Amino acid sequence: MSVSMTGSGEIATPVESSNSAMTWRPIFGGAAAAIGVTLILLLLGSGVGLTMVSPWSGQSSSLGTVGVTAAIWLVVVQWLSSGLGGYITGRLRTKWAAVHTDEVFFRDTAHGFISWALATIFVAGFLASSLTSLAGAGAQAVGSAASAAGTAAASSTASAADLPTAYFTDALLRPEQARAGATSDDTAATAEVSRILLNGAAAGQIPDDDKAYLATIVSARTGLSEADARTRVDTVLKRIDDAKVAAQKAADEARKAASTTALLGALSLLIGAFIAAAAAAFGGSQRDEEEDLLVTPRI
Repeated sequence: MSVSMTGSGEIATPVESSNSAMTWRPIFGGAAAAIGVTLILLLLGSGVGLTMVSPWSGQSSSLGTVGVTAAIWLVVVQWLSSGLGGYITGRLRTKWAAVHTDEVFFRDTAHGFISWALATIFVAGFLASSLTSLAGAGAQAVGSAASAAGTAAASSTASAADLPTAYFTDALLRPEQARAGATSDDTAATAEVSRILLNGAAAGQIPDDDKAYLATIVSARTGLSEADARTRVDTVLKRIDDAKVAAQKAADEARKAASTTALLGALSLLIGAFIAAAAAAFGGSQRDEEEDLLVTPRI
């Protein structure tokens, strides 16, 4: 606190209020109102969204339409709840006496922003806990399926960990007359073809000698000529490559969609914070428009 001396020798001390500039009760009130409106609108949006989805073919909206509609609704919910919470925060605070107009405006906007932050943190925690519960249920189901798959894999001819060794063992013991072996033992031939395809998927390509061997096995098993069998092998391998490219394309599109969603979500939150601050300033100005005057009789 700075103290100054007037020209007449008097000491001038600045006036400082003993009350804090932050009033928590209207902040909590505005945050509670924003949270309540958010939950109500989210339930309403969920009900409307479920009407857009149907298990019957031809009666359900497309996945893209449902996703865009849900995103727009979430943005609208966030903005409406922010505006209402900020306005209530501004209207519920008490009048700050002997405070400059610019300072009142700053305090109102700050109160609206804090109210928005509290409501956003609560709603984000609620949604995160709900998603965590859903993810836990899904993980339990996936764990059961994985356990069943592990039991089935344990009884197979070769495990995934033994795949490299099994593949090279097959290459060492590959018979000169592959046609006779393929026709005499179907199970062994099928397992060997699977190991060749898995090794090719891991390496990124299948060597020419493996392709020739696959064509020999296909010819022996199907009765096709060597040329037709080689054509079938090339066709199947191309389908595998196309599936790999499609999976990579889907992953890239998912990455771009996630990035766009994150950026738009951040922008929406910033706009929501601005709406809350502006609404609080508007509510505070309406609160200060009319003054109640206390008239005391002259003594």
